[in-house]
Amino acid sequence: MNALISPSTASAPPARRAIRELPDELISQIAAGEVVERPASVVRELVDNALDAGATQITLRLLAGGVRLIAVEDDGGGIPMEELPIALKRHATSKIRDLQELESVGTMGFRGEALAAINSIADMAILSRASGQSNAFLLDGRSGELKPVARSTGTTVEVKELFFSTPARRKFLKTDATELAHCVEAVRRHALARPDVGFAIWHEGKLVEQWRACTAPDNIDAITARLRDVLGDDFTERSVVVDHRSSMRDDGSQAVRVWGRVGIPDAARSRPDQQFAYVNGRFVRDKVITHAARSAYEDVLHGQRQPVYALYVEIEPTRVDVNVHPTKIEVRFRDSREVHQAVRRAVDAALAAPRAAAAALAAAAPGPSYTPPETFEINRPLAQTLPAQAAMQFVASPQHRVSDMEATWPVQPVAAAPVAQPQHFTAAAPAPAALPADTVWPLGRALAQLQGIYILAENAQGLVIVDMHAAHERIVYERLKTQLATTDQARITSQPLLIPVTFAATPQEVATAEAHVETLATLGLEITPFSPKTLAVRAVPTSLVQGDATELARSVLAELSQHEASTVIQRAQNELLGTMACHGAVRANRRLTVDEMNGLLRQMETTDRSDQCNHGRPTWRQISIKELDTLFMRGR
Repeated sequence: MNALISPSTASAPPARRAIRELPDELISQIAAGEVVERPASVVRELVDNALDAGATQITLRLLAGGVRLIAVEDDGGGIPMEELPIALKRHATSKIRDLQELESVGTMGFRGEALAAINSIADMAILSRASGQSNAFLLDGRSGELKPVARSTGTTVEVKELFFSTPARRKFLKTDATELAHCVEAVRRHALARPDVGFAIWHEGKLVEQWRACTAPDNIDAITARLRDVLGDDFTERSVVVDHRSSMRDDGSQAVRVWGRVGIPDAARSRPDQQFAYVNGRFVRDKVITHAARSAYEDVLHGQRQPVYALYVEIEPTRVDVNVHPTKIEVRFRDSREVHQAVRRAVDAALAAPRAAAAALAAAAPGPSYTPPETFEINRPLAQTLPAQAAMQFVASPQHRVSDMEATWPVQPVAAAPVAQPQHFTAAAPAPAALPADTVWPLGRALAQLQGIYILAENAQGLVIVDMHAAHERIVYERLKTQLATTDQARITSQPLLIPVTFAATPQEVATAEAHVETLATLGLEITPFSPKTLAVRAVPTSLVQGDATELARSVLAELSQHEASTVIQRAQNELLGTMACHGAVRANRRLTVDEMNGLLRQMETTDRSDQCNHGRPTWRQISIKELDTLFMRGR
């Protein structure tokens, strides 16, 4: 029977232990805990080495999801016989030699710890033949025995019984199917960055995935082909090309290039499982790139939908630090603001062009012929159309009209129809005079108005259905953004509160409020310390006087603490403009003439991001003749 521990014994300090150097094997096992989390970690490291060796074909063979066997074969340059034993030593690498090379890493691997870490927790062997050698050599990782074998030029690394020397780590692994999925994902990330390399994955003797090398001369064409092979036709068909280069830096260094493909808003998913970002060919998870891409989708995505994209950032190696984490999946930019702006502008420009024009150009049949009126007039002042717009100080005098800013098209109010006998359609448009054969109106010619909500139009592909409120909302919103960008008035008008709203604030919120007084004033906010732990909201934007001042203040301070002030200002201004555009857009049950409907369609064709409203809802949908024929069983 164990004796009770007395309080004096329990509180006694532990016996001092002498400071000693750790044995090399234990050091390697500690390092393995950082580098090797699961079989996919081993796959990532070995494929990195194969790509650095100049491989054009990489084959991965697995057993039990990679737990029993991971074998990576490549046709690269190989490892000379005399260097094989050194390759398994800690901090041994051919990638870098000094600090200068470390600060400008151009290879996938460089830390010199992966092979030693893997060898300490698994049964490992390397079989390699270097260019110019008469035969290959096999190195046993446990015994260090080296013997000649037969093999063509290249390297094969075999890792058996992963975590056999650390069984506690092995208990944390998932099922074979789950580990296999992670291994496939690791190779897929490499494949998306290297279309010039072929990849094959075998599991339990069966071919799981195979992606052949693409020889397209243009990078974007090669990447598009590889994206189609890896992610499917749906990704490429519902995405647009990105290719943007920032301006040259003042110090003469090269500009940042951002290219790849980004999904259209309709391709967004519920999970961020198709977001691939690369920096100089290395797959990374970086908050700067993620936030920049997401911010470009802000007013075209509905709810919490996640965009899909494959973005490739090219930047001078000296301006990015890849030596941040042992897994090399995180990076740190010297000028994160420059990278953020480059990514956002690249994605924003790619999403701006209305897709209706591209769809029309792809159609073989000529478009319907319709000549829109040259000018549209309206007899209502801007202030009546957009009652909240005064907050932005756009209207300097009462003679401003919507036609002055080309923000809208004529809307003639009509008396509401009796509830019992509503009129749902306007008269169909008469057949206009024929235009030249090459005239194409992407959204077609207006035919009628349905339920006072939708516009029905005919184009070369078939039937177009337009949500008139959502479409007009986007048109007004984009015009307001353009006017704000060109106006001399850079601040949002604020409304002082009769009684300041106070709230308990964290030290970070207080510090942010004190550090960003001018930024908050630009947003129409006045937030000052009321006490060491309390902030007071003394003024809010005029159009948001009726809102929750505390919630508004907290959200803006949170944004300012995490992101650049310029990004927060632009986002807040856009949200206010979106609110104004929503209130100023034409409402349901407003009867429109055919010319008015056609005027809206023409403006949609030339307005940026007109495929979605400010809240991310679609503004139009195309129903093809083939789909209509299927509905009515024509041709059967």
